[in-house]
Amino acid sequence: MGSYEPVNAGPILDVVIVSYRCRELLRDCLESLGEHASNTSMRIHVVDNASRDGTVELVRERFPQVDLIPSDRNLGFSRANNLAIRRGTARYVLALNPDTRITPGALEHLVELMDERSDIGICGCRLVLEDGTLDHAAKRSFPTPLSALGHFTGLGRGERAPRRLAGYRAPEVEAGAVDAVNGAFMLMRRRALEEIGLFDEGYWMYMEDLDLCYRAAQRGWLTWYDPSVSVVHIKAGTSGKNRALRLNYAFHYGMFRFYRHHYAERNSKPLNLLVYTGIALKLAVSVLRSAAARAGSRVAASPH
Repeated sequence: MGSYEPVNAGPILDVVIVSYRCRELLRDCLESLGEHASNTSMRIHVVDNASRDGTVELVRERFPQVDLIPSDRNLGFSRANNLAIRRGTARYVLALNPDTRITPGALEHLVELMDERSDIGICGCRLVLEDGTLDHAAKRSFPTPLSALGHFTGLGRGERAPRRLAGYRAPEVEAGAVDAVNGAFMLMRRRALEEIGLFDEGYWMYMEDLDLCYRAAQRGWLTWYDPSVSVVHIKAGTSGKNRALRLNYAFHYGMFRFYRHHYAERNSKPLNLLVYTGIALKLAVSVLRSAAARAGSRVAASPH
């Protein structure tokens, strides 16, 4: 693993990683930082959300230079990130998922970009899946009822989908200013965070990245998408392909909270009721689908 400057040397970047039962993924992520980002002056902070899978021991033994913050309970994504962000002092903060792998030159390029563009508060890059295809969640537009409907029904995911239905994945933006980038890789200016606040801890997990980008836009900060560099993202590497009940609830509560905080006041009561009903119905369908998929997996794995 590459060398990192001690905290009193004034690193320019605080890398914040929240882990939960993903020891091997975290190991690969930390190794990629050491191999491909060792030229960046940074300090890495890992908050472990009570994994109890050997993650804490792994970090202590293999990566002693990392600032390890073991929690005795699962704090959730927002609160755990904020805990580590507050411990740092660097002018940039990178919120990085443990199911990512840094590629050569990516961090250096994006830090240089933000050094040059003082109006950028948040920056993201191209996220690619393990098979090399684009993770379309790398860039997003702020959701509308229609774009959310298009995304979750699949009607907005095709290349020829109408713009109003496809807006969730911001297809009109190839590079540059965009509404939001993905929380798997969010490079943030600390000065912007000091102005707009950290992640909203009312989001236990999911939608906190969208909320932060929305609040940044309200205060005049740009969120920037640069696809000239990429990071590997193992989709659902930490949450699993079939969400447990708590994660399903957190995902849909995040949708509800975002809409209620940012949209409900300016929309009519009938529209708000329609949106809230739609979120509740989608939650019910998602819970049933996930339960059925997990049951099917158990049957397939059992001896015959």
